[in-house]
Amino acid sequence: MLITRGVIQKQLHLSTKWEIVVKSGINFPIFDLDSAKQLFPVINFIGTYECKTDAKGRFMMPAALKKQLTPVMQEGFVIKRAVFQPCLELYPLVEWNKMMEKLNGLNRFNRKHNDFIRRFTAGVKTVEVDANGRLLIPKDLITIAGITKEVTVSSAVNILEIWDKERYEAAIDNSLDDFADLAEEVMANDTTDLLP
Repeated sequence: MLITRGVIQKQLHLSTKWEIVVKSGINFPIFDLDSAKQLFPVINFIGTYECKTDAKGRFMMPAALKKQLTPVMQEGFVIKRAVFQPCLELYPLVEWNKMMEKLNGLNRFNRKHNDFIRRFTAGVKTVEVDANGRLLIPKDLITIAGITKEVTVSSAVNILEIWDKERYEAAIDNSLDDFADLAEEVMANDTTDLLP
């Protein structure tokens, strides 16, 4: 049996003192959960934050968000334009690598797959949070997202969205009426958790 992210996730909530024993042939390696968290960080961001950008396109990461980013801060991030919205997406490198594994499964000799890969990765940049806790948004991506002076950083499960504040508020206001219908369509038919 191989150690999997699912096994680790089920065990993580118990205690950091627990150990996971994994059968591997005749060996029984023991993984400390703190080490497992380092290898397979579980990333679920929480919150929406308003920040001001400076003339260079940098914004200070709010303390509450920086605390959530601590486990992945050293590896850096990938920033790109969003697929469906006029905003940017900030991927911790570990999450970006998972996405790239999915893209690597596509057939590059299929024209649609090839076009999708090209468009999905267009304008992608690596970025880091500097020693002062600031993130520099590349100029071309500032233009694409229409970012002016204020940004809204919004959690989207395992990534962060970076919006121009006014565009974010407009997107939220415009979607309020549709959200109930959307929630019902997306979530109401999921009965897999109720099955024995």
